[in-house]
Amino acid sequence: MEDPTESSDLWRLTLEYSPVGMALVDLDGRLLLVNRALSEMLGYDVETLTRRDFQQITHPDDLDTDLQQFHRALDGEIDSYRLRKRYLHAEGHEVWGDLSVAVVRGPERQPLYFISQILDVSEQHEYEQRLQEAKAEIEHERNALEAIFETVSVGLLLIDAEGRYERMNRQHEETMRLPFPDGHDGRAGQLGHVYHLDGKTLMKREEMPSYRAAQGEEFDDYAYWAGSDPLTRAAFSTSARQVRGPNGERLGAALAYQEITELMRAMQVKDEFVSSVSHELRTPLTSVLGHLEMLVEEDLPPSVATQLRVVQRNAARLGALVADLLLVAQVGEGGLRLQRRKVDLSALVREAVESARPSAGQAQVALRADVPDRLEAVLDEQRIRQVLDNLVSNAVKYSRPGGRATVSLRQRPDAVEIEVSDTGIGIPADETERVFSRFFRGGHALTQQISGTGLGLNIVSSIVAAHEGTVSLESEVGVGSTFRVTLPRRSG
Repeated sequence: MEDPTESSDLWRLTLEYSPVGMALVDLDGRLLLVNRALSEMLGYDVETLTRRDFQQITHPDDLDTDLQQFHRALDGEIDSYRLRKRYLHAEGHEVWGDLSVAVVRGPERQPLYFISQILDVSEQHEYEQRLQEAKAEIEHERNALEAIFETVSVGLLLIDAEGRYERMNRQHEETMRLPFPDGHDGRAGQLGHVYHLDGKTLMKREEMPSYRAAQGEEFDDYAYWAGSDPLTRAAFSTSARQVRGPNGERLGAALAYQEITELMRAMQVKDEFVSSVSHELRTPLTSVLGHLEMLVEEDLPPSVATQLRVVQRNAARLGALVADLLLVAQVGEGGLRLQRRKVDLSALVREAVESARPSAGQAQVALRADVPDRLEAVLDEQRIRQVLDNLVSNAVKYSRPGGRATVSLRQRPDAVEIEVSDTGIGIPADETERVFSRFFRGGHALTQQISGTGLGLNIVSSIVAAHEGTVSLESEVGVGSTFRVTLPRRSG
């Protein structure tokens, strides 16, 4: 038979060396026995703890819950209970404990005392609190983003790495009916009533903004028309950005669709107005120039001849402006019509330089050409002459007295390169991307009152693009600028 004394000693040893806080509590709540782990957890020595009851070491806000369960156990409703509560540490701070209590009963089911186990979960509780706060913050951010996603006036679309539509906001969903009246299958690149800016050419699959984004492209302000009816269709400007994971892997793309119908209609009206006015001005201006040319050849008094030459110069300047406007209108109506033939570019450059030499002399700018003896290319001679005239005149106009302007011509594999450089005032970095825009005048040109309409470089860009070439700019304020035109030797 087991010795009760040995059992009692074994129990005491178990209590004493348990890594979990343990206590024997009498029916009044007084601590009869406590182990070292509980003593260390609460910061009291064992003797001090055994002079207290559990009510004294429990946080006041948690005491009612503990007492309620304690009395239920005394009344025989339950044999054990478990709860998380705060204890008061000897140094005044809180200790979170996971409390498990069991009632020890006698032969007649009468309660004798309670066995309590307390596990210190302060660190776990702090972690859970931080996690809960983080979840609340994430939820708040999610709700805010959800509200923004649905209320912005821009259509938003998310696609995954395979090009499948993951989500779109209400604004984009409503506009999808224009290009896809029969519905959309939810994959990037689906063809519909989507047209280039000419309003006539349907976009191919690889040109669709969603397909380009699904292939990993990023772009801004990609404009097009959507809708089969020219009277009710809408214009959109689309931008795309790639969505990437923490390790840089591509997860998909986000696209933003901004409706620009009113802007495009206004630009069409402006282009039509420019075209109409230019055509109306050309006929009477041609007549004025013709009669002026005949008048200046007459035997007139010197004062009258001088005045007529002033009129002739200004009429010619007006004629050049009308010609520029007509060219801009032609570009807007569907592109330039080129008349290509084999041309000696070297001769063309030398002629352009010689034509500009008088104005360069007046501006005290040294002008020279660096060209091979002969370099042939298939292109529109008149249009390329316009490119050269615009670039050379700008190089002279924006150079200071004593400056230099150089026109170079080089042969590249399957291409020719025209370079016009100057030592002029230069162009600020924030303006270099806009210099080819229609009617754009830089800040330096405006402050120094340099004459111009802002059409020259736009015409250069349009003519070069029609030749399937490229034009680029390198510039530094106070140092000078270099315009580089690259043209295929045989295009079209």
